Amino acid sequence: MSDYITIAIPKGRILDESVALFKKIGIDCDELLSNSRKLIFENVAQRMRYMIVRATDVPTYVEYGAADLGIVGKDTLLEQEKDVYEPLDLKFGYCRMMVAEPAGLAKDDDPSRWSNIRIATKYPNITEKYFAGKGVQVEIIKLYGSIELAPLVGLSERIVDLVSTGETLKQNGLVEVETIAEITTRLIVNRASLKTKHQRITEIIKGLEKQV
Repeated sequence: MSDYITIAIPKGRILDESVALFKKIGIDCDELLSNSRKLIFENVAQRMRYMIVRATDVPTYVEYGAADLGIVGKDTLLEQEKDVYEPLDLKFGYCRMMVAEPAGLAKDDDPSRWSNIRIATKYPNITEKYFAGKGVQVEIIKLYGSIELAPLVGLSERIVDLVSTGETLKQNGLVEVETIAEITTRLIVNRASLKTKHQRITEIIKGLEKQV
């Protein structure tokens, strides 16, 4: 089994687009789209193994070698800073990581004068680094969901979160103020696997490069 290539992929939209992308380079993993509760799938003929994991766990599985490759959003990589090789932007799952605040506050707000602000986010490390770079002191409140709720109930003045269409912000009376980063889905590789399974992994990377 040591000659298998193991890929960690999260469920959801990334899974659907990953399966379609791998299919273009001759890697058949359609079984991942079944309603099975299995977490590990194998393609014996192609010597491939697939693990279905939480998106935030993908870098950990890859860093420690439980998976050779992983598919994950750039937001997770920026937040966790795991020791993995990131050879390729797969160019799907686009969104923006931004600072947002209530529309009423934004009318008279000047971001260049921010000081001692409170921010709610799922991304405390990214947030801290971003505002440290601007010389702004922040109090960060980490939440795990419904970040848009925080300013509405007085938990924080602003939020840092991912935005794709902006519709959720709009429905909750929030507006984008600053963009921290543009986010897409990335291919990551375990550094040791890149050496021990160099030929097969390089073939996959080159094949995907031609498709994106």
